[in-house]
Amino acid sequence: MRNFVSGHQADTTHDFLELALGTPVELWLGVEGESEEERAARLDAARDILADDPELPDRAVQVAAKALDEAGLLRLSPLPVPSAALRRSLRTGVAA
Repeated sequence: MRNFVSGHQADTTHDFLELALGTPVELWLGVEGESEEERAARLDAARDILADDPELPDRAVQVAAKALDEAGLLRLSPLPVPSAALRRSLRTGVAA
């Protein structure tokens, strides 16, 4: 079975991530063995992309969270509500 996203064929999870982000994943994660010059150039390019598309980080987090959730790797539970004594000690700085 072939998968197409916006006219582009996506065969692997890596392909889907690249198409969802609109940039190569390696731009953000780097590649093993890159030199300091290559790293600096990659980070410069990433900064330029973020300047042109400031909403990209939000979309990237949404894509990552959705992928983790669908893989069963993301199970968030609400944080417990702190007790009244703990809230008071946090507010006043005095241990309960």
